[in-house]
Amino acid sequence: MESISSSDSDAQQRRRRLTASIKQSLRALSIQLSLLNHQVGAHLGLNDVDLDCLDLIARHGPLSPSALAQRAGLHAATMTGILDRLEHGGWVARDRDPSDRRAVVVRALRNRNAELMRLYSGMNSSMNEICAGYGDAELEVLSDFLRRTAEAGQNATDKLAGD
Repeated sequence: MESISSSDSDAQQRRRRLTASIKQSLRALSIQLSLLNHQVGAHLGLNDVDLDCLDLIARHGPLSPSALAQRAGLHAATMTGILDRLEHGGWVARDRDPSDRRAVVVRALRNRNAELMRLYSGMNSSMNEICAGYGDAELEVLSDFLRRTAEAGQNATDKLAGD
C-alpha cells in the first residue's frame, strides 16, 4: 500500500515539475518572440505596437479602426497614429466599408509581404526543422496545446481588460 501511495506521490511531483517546465518554456518563448518582433520592426521602421496591429489586420482584416483597437487592447485615439504610420509606410490601406459607406475599414497590403517573410525566414526555417522531428500525432497534440494556450491567454487578457 505504501509503494502505491509513494508511486502516486512521485507521479504527482513529476507532473508538477513538467507543468512548471512548460510554463517556464512558454515564458522564455514569449520573451524570445517579443525580441524577434522588436528586431523585425526595427528593420522595417515599425514600432512594436505597429507590427502587432499589422499582424492583427493581416490575420483578421479587413477591420474597422475601432475593432482593431479593441483587438489590440488600445484606445481608439491611439489607433489613428498607428494607422497613419502603417499607411504612410505602405503596409495598410483604409477603404470605405462596403456595408456602410460612412465607415472605414483597414486592410493589409500584400506588396511588402516578401520583406516580412525574409526577416522571419530564420525563425520559420528553424520551426520547420523542429517540426520535422515530430510525428503527425505529436504535432496534433502540440498544435492543440498551443491553440488552447493562446485561447487561455486571450481569456486572461479579456478578463484583465474588463476590470
